[in-house]
Amino acid sequence: MSATGDAGPPEARRDAGGVGGEADEKRVTWAELYFDLVFVFAITQVSGLLHHHHDATGLVRALVVFVPVYWCWVGTTVQANIRDVDNLRDRLGILAVGLAGLFMALAVPGAYGGRGVLLGAAYWLARLVLLLLLIRLPGVWRGPYGAGVLVSGPLLVVGGLMPDGPRLALWAAAALCDLAAPLVFRRRLAAVAYHPSHMPERFALFLLVALGESIVGIGGTAAGARLDVAELAAVAAAFTISAGLWWQYFVYAADAMRYAVEVADSRRDVVRRIFQYGHLALAAGVIGVAVGFGETVADPWQALGPGSVALLYGGCGLYLLTFGYTRWMMFRKVATTRLGAAAVVLGLAPAVVRLPALAVLVALAVLLVALNVVEHVRVVRAAGSDPAPVAPSGSALPVVPAGAPLPGGSALPSAASAASAASAE
Repeated sequence: MSATGDAGPPEARRDAGGVGGEADEKRVTWAELYFDLVFVFAITQVSGLLHHHHDATGLVRALVVFVPVYWCWVGTTVQANIRDVDNLRDRLGILAVGLAGLFMALAVPGAYGGRGVLLGAAYWLARLVLLLLLIRLPGVWRGPYGAGVLVSGPLLVVGGLMPDGPRLALWAAAALCDLAAPLVFRRRLAAVAYHPSHMPERFALFLLVALGESIVGIGGTAAGARLDVAELAAVAAAFTISAGLWWQYFVYAADAMRYAVEVADSRRDVVRRIFQYGHLALAAGVIGVAVGFGETVADPWQALGPGSVALLYGGCGLYLLTFGYTRWMMFRKVATTRLGAAAVVLGLAPAVVRLPALAVLVALAVLLVALNVVEHVRVVRAAGSDPAPVAPSGSALPVVPAGAPLPGGSALPSAASAASAASAE
């Protein structure tokens, strides 16, 4: 979901370009952070659904359920981005969407059983609340928020009343409707004013929530184990993988993505491609890895089998491939190091199916550490030889000197922090 219709009040509008007419820097509110706690639980529920059924059909079922959960969060984030929500009306609105999100999370384990209607009705309620919060904006019905109320919400409710096969089909149609809405209404969204500092911060926080699920996947399983040397080694390897995924985003990509949205000719396109779509793939990859952890730490000497390896290595591969997508979408540059690492990870998956879980974890941990070391070396070399950092493989900075001013008065991080925003080609 994206912004609203074709017009809005002065504080919610700007020129279609991404450089002029900057608003004051917007920060995340306490209400939004509290709202995120609901989605900590929601992601745990989606992970649980995938844990019990992680064959190909299970992956599709989990994804179809995850999309409305994610889109509920996205809709609230965009609404908070384009409006001042630090007031009584909008705080209550965010809390109401949070309650609907909690209902959705409670419905996830039985989404394909007796709780399908609850999932659909809770999502429809969330979309209605978001539409009412933005009802004063002209044209709001003729945009993604209206599509959620008139199309995807009803599809989810009707799907909840159907048997298994038709339910999945209708829910998949609802998910595609939501995902397509920002593209279908692209021209109507051209005049919406996105605050560049708020949007990257919010999506980074969502990814951090997903990464938190990987820690739960490690600790939740290990807490009931004997914790002998092999199990502690498995915990250490799994944590290294989680930390490696965190490092790839928060050390190499987050600042670059923020810079990209600052200087974009069309923030609407950056928000849609990089944040709304790109972070859906990033979060899905992390959830896959988190569920894979639950299959590995409990018994380090047992072979995992294709399903668990697909979650662990496939999730990591998807995560790295997504950085190739984000880099290309923003700057038409190829993220060679991360794409190469993704190819190695996915290529190794069939070879490790019969190996003990500990060996599978250690191999992946070594690959991620090696990738981060390579990118760190490139950052250090670039910082020492050229005042303009090379573009990060995750998102890519244009060649701009450290400390150079950005539109709106902000600046690229200088010296060491500028170098940390760059990585290898």
